[in-house]
Formats: sequence, structure tokens, C-alpha cells
Amino acid sequence: MQVQADMLNVPVVRPKVVETTALGAAYLAGLAVSFWKDRSEVHAAWEAERTFIPQKSKDEAAHRRSRWKEALNRARDWEERTEYKESPSLH
Repeated sequence: MQVQADMLNVPVVRPKVVETTALGAAYLAGLAVSFWKDRSEVHAAWEAERTFIPQKSKDEAAHRRSRWKEALNRARDWEERTEYKESPSLH
């Protein structure tokens, strides 16, 4: 998550409960049956475990994003040029 914070140049919050899909479903179910009276109670129940603060300069983050984009383009080019050729049967 530190890499995400550095690359995006924004703080990234890791929740205490990392199973956020299940937690979201539980929160919605609790709201549906009035376990929580409103969204503010759900918000109060949510906790952050850690916040990752950007540590790289904007220039370094931009350079790393540029290199990442280059790697993605190379991977795409590799896939487009590679053709499957069936090998001769070994029977």
C-alpha cells in the first residue's frame, strides 16, 4: 500500500477489517434490519488500521509511473506478436 500512496501521491488508508466486501455487505444488511439506525452509526463503527503517507517526490512518482506504462506497453506488444504454433505430434 505504500507503493500505491507513493505512485498516486495521496494517503492510502488500510482498514482494520481488510475483508471490505464482506464488511460492506454486513453493514448494508445491518442497516436493512435496523441494527444500525443510519449511515453515521456504520461510519462510526469503521476503523482504520494504518494510513500510508506518500514518501516519494512528485518527480520520482511521475518517473516510476512512466516506467510502469512502458512495461505495460511492452507486455501488450509481446502478446500481440506472439502466435501459438502447434508442435508436431510425438506419437
